[in-house]
Amino acid sequence: MSVPKLLVAGLASVLLAGCAGPAVPAASSPASSAAPTESHTITVITHDSFALDKATIAAFKAESGYDVTLVAPGDVGTVVNQLILTKDAPLGDVVYGIDNTFAGRAVTAGILSPYTSASLPKGADAYAADDAHSLTPIDYGDVCVNADTEWFTAKGLAVPATLDDLTDPRYKDLLVVENPASSSPGLAFLAATVGAKGDPGYLDYWKALKANGVKVAKGWTEAYTVHFSGSSGKGDRPLVVSYSSSPAYEHKTEVLTGTCFRQVEYAGVLAGAQNEVGARKFIDFLLSSDVQAQIPEQMYMNPIDPDVKLPADWTTYAATVTDPITVPVADLATQRETWIKAWTAAVIG
Repeated sequence: MSVPKLLVAGLASVLLAGCAGPAVPAASSPASSAAPTESHTITVITHDSFALDKATIAAFKAESGYDVTLVAPGDVGTVVNQLILTKDAPLGDVVYGIDNTFAGRAVTAGILSPYTSASLPKGADAYAADDAHSLTPIDYGDVCVNADTEWFTAKGLAVPATLDDLTDPRYKDLLVVENPASSSPGLAFLAATVGAKGDPGYLDYWKALKANGVKVAKGWTEAYTVHFSGSSGKGDRPLVVSYSSSPAYEHKTEVLTGTCFRQVEYAGVLAGAQNEVGARKFIDFLLSSDVQAQIPEQMYMNPIDPDVKLPADWTTYAATVTDPITVPVADLATQRETWIKAWTAAVIG
């Protein structure tokens, strides 16, 4: 999730592929039959919201015997761009944080080597990004509109429930969203509107949101901590695009579950890796119970392993999303830039 770090210290950093239609076809280049490479070091490329405690990383170093270098060039879009540009001289051995809005691009660019981990929990194949297992699902989160419950109670106004409700004049000037050209949750919410309204119907929907006073922020941090009234920033907008887990850190907000889009994060072995053996071991490590248990509080996502016990605040306050809006992975891969460009013209001008 290329999402800024956030809450507690201040919460932070699309589409369920298995439910969203056909997965992206595997890259056309065949997998190498040569023995996997190995070295004494492993370089892990991540987005800038990757977070595990130092003791856990140290334990992987001790068990594997590798020196571990973490490289975080930026958000998920930056990571994928950098990996494609450096395809012939890979930046590292393994990548974590490519999400389903960028998975198709990464797969078709041929920057990944297929790997099927024996540690993958039962049912995780439902999140597969392609038929060749070029990417391994590690965690997921639902991007949804959040509401400041206290604000609505004080105003005597019902909390909206659906995407269509957000265009109702009763909710004029109440919603802040992130720009999909610069924000991962912003792109996920744009995908939600495509999935719900179709193409080009999503543009008519956004024009209605614009007419109803939607505010566009550059990214999640600005939208949530500056403009949203339910956060520490005490902004003037009681509706914001955030995550289904956000109420676990606020305790006074709620999620509009009819507006949610599922974001899945993956790890993958980089084609041409100097330490392919280590890359595979690192993916297994990300699927281990110790790491999976840390994901909710360290990276604010749901572990891919359904048997991992969630923190108490998650079970009490975080929303359960049973029917997220979906868009086929292949459509995200081929249409993402077109949708963003059309959105920009219609909403930003």
